[in-house]
Amino acid sequence: MNAIRTMLCLGTLAFAGSVAAQAPAPQPQPAYGPQDEGRRFDDGSRVVCQEVEVQRNSNDPNRVGGTVAGAVIGGLVGNQVGSGDGRKLATAGGAVAGGAIGRKVQGDRQETVGDRIVETRCERVWR
Repeated sequence: MNAIRTMLCLGTLAFAGSVAAQAPAPQPQPAYGPQDEGRRFDDGSRVVCQEVEVQRNSNDPNRVGGTVAGAVIGGLVGNQVGSGDGRKLATAGGAVAGGAIGRKVQGDRQETVGDRIVETRCERVWR
């Protein structure tokens, strides 16, 4: 019973840490759009637009699923090692390592499988 409680606590901590660490930063909105392309300013700058290929991962951009699954599996494997306080340490270490590995594996998979779209981005250039 104590091992199950420890696993649940470690899984919850790994999940909370993953969500907190991967909260997306607010993206600044572009100041210029395609309608501004070619617009010139008094300082000699102008607006230039380019079509750029970007990747969109709609399923799980924060990779929470992989982190939690890895933490649970790592904690279970770590719990099989040692006894007493050594077992607790191995369980915690296994959960942390498993969470990191699960996050990496899911990120690599999303990178190869993610949707790619073409987006127009405009910026002001000085020349």
